[in-house]
Amino acid sequence: MWLRARHTGQEADREAALRFTGRLTDWVDADTATRGLIFWYGTALADTPEAAALRARAAQACRDAYDSELGLVPWGSAFGGPRLLARVDGVPGMVPLLASVDPLAARSHLHRHLELCLGEGPSYWSWRYARPAGWAPCDDPPPGWSRGRAWLLLAVADAAHHLGTDDLAEAVGPLLQEPTVPRADAAHPDGPLDTSAAAITAAALLKLGHREQAVALLDELVRTHVTADGRLLNGCYDLASRAATRHELIWGDFFLAYALAALAGLVDSHDA
Repeated sequence: MWLRARHTGQEADREAALRFTGRLTDWVDADTATRGLIFWYGTALADTPEAAALRARAAQACRDAYDSELGLVPWGSAFGGPRLLARVDGVPGMVPLLASVDPLAARSHLHRHLELCLGEGPSYWSWRYARPAGWAPCDDPPPGWSRGRAWLLLAVADAAHHLGTDDLAEAVGPLLQEPTVPRADAAHPDGPLDTSAAAITAAALLKLGHREQAVALLDELVRTHVTADGRLLNGCYDLASRAATRHELIWGDFFLAYALAALAGLVDSHDA
């Protein structure tokens, strides 16, 4: 909605965006690391004091949830299951959100996930912590999950800007792949595609200055997977459970629109 308001310049669109942003308030104290996704990308494109205040409240709540022993904000219990998880989709958005109140916590949150997800052997995108054993990898999501690399690349791109750090070059290399729409799970080469992973990757590439690769990826998405009325199809939410395997997904829509807006000059690639 904020992207739409920037595009149209209409007051009615700004009012709608602000109204919907206010609906996020109940998530401020939810026990989940996805508050990074919810509150950073939900408010960073806004230019109102109300949105800024909401983002500040959420940032402090996430800082309060930071676990110094684990070195991160845990995945949390809001969606059920074990609370002490490190999941890759709990990193994007969380890094710049934490950086606004505690850069050291933001750096720790990112680097703990990098250590776990990009260690030796196959990449696991979720890890469970138990005392006294420590961290152990989880099979859900699987190592071949399309959004694993995409989410972590986006988090690294945001960290390079919001933390002003120059020690992330080694992390970028293993996360970069050919600019094409990936399969939802690399272990299933005949399975469905995941355009949402491609859209997230395109936004990350723009943030990192890899414009040519980003444009190639965006061109493939728009030419092949976007309908006449602007919907990005062929996203895969969860192949293992057969949930929404060939669908329009919210993060695909958002990051495609965001990347295109950045190319058109409506937003800076570091605005969100």
